[in-house]
This record gives sequence, C-alpha cells and structure tokens, in this order.
Amino acid sequence: MIKKILYVLLGALVVVQFIRPERNVSAAAQPNHISNKYAIPENVKGILQNACYDCHSNNTAYPWYTNIQPLGFWIQHHVDEGKGEINFDEFLTYKPKKAHHKMEECIEMVKEKEMPLNSYTWIHGDARLTTEEQTAITDWASIVMKQIVADSSAAQ
Repeated sequence: MIKKILYVLLGALVVVQFIRPERNVSAAAQPNHISNKYAIPENVKGILQNACYDCHSNNTAYPWYTNIQPLGFWIQHHVDEGKGEINFDEFLTYKPKKAHHKMEECIEMVKEKEMPLNSYTWIHGDARLTTEEQTAITDWASIVMKQIVADSSAAQ
C-alpha cells in the first residue's frame, strides 16, 4: 500500500514538471514606470534593481530552480503578490492617494526590515539591504511622497 502511494506521488511530481506558471517577463519599454515622472538617484536605482524589481516590476529575472515544480509555482505566487502590493513599472497608473500610500508602505516595510523577504535574501544574499541602503530607499520614497502631494495640490 505504501509503495502504491509513493508511486502515485512520484508520478504526480513528474507530471507537475510539465505544468508551468506564466512568467513575469517583459522586455518592452514601461511607459508607466515610476522613473518616468519621479527621479531615481543612481544608487537607489541599483538597490531597486537588485532587491526589489524581481517581485515589484513587470520583469522578473528567474533563476534556474524556478523550473522545478512546485517551487516555480511558489515563487510565481510571491511575484504576483509583490506586484499586487506595488509595481514600479505600473506606478504612474496609481491615483495620487494610492501612490502616496504605496511609498508610505515602502518606507515602513524597509524600516521594519520586512522587505526584501527573508525567503528572497536567503538565495539572493546581495539583496540584503545595508543600513545605508535602507536609508537611501526611505529618503527617496519620502521625496516621492512629497512630490505626489505637491503634484496633487497643483492639479487642484
């Protein structure tokens, strides 16, 4: 009986290897990227690319192990959740109130060391933020928040 169960599980594991989640990959220009309206200093741009964009943009760099299921599904779920929280490639589509709130959340998550996720930094050690990088991100997000408020006030 146990052998049959193991064979069924092994068979299911083999079959699931042929089922792939849709990839979050876009080489196209991103007209709604946050940088098209709000300046991003070079150091912050590097931090965002290194520690944020895999889950918070329209272009994820997938490592080899995402081809192993169900790990690939789990990682894609994280990417989908991340894009749902904030997508820097779609940032300019947000209404001012939402955009302001997303920057506020960005500051909070970085200060509380909740972002990037531990499960991401285990594999991507270079994505661990130093104190200086945390400060750079939060300072930049504060500036963007002020610009959003100024833009909203000017539009009224």
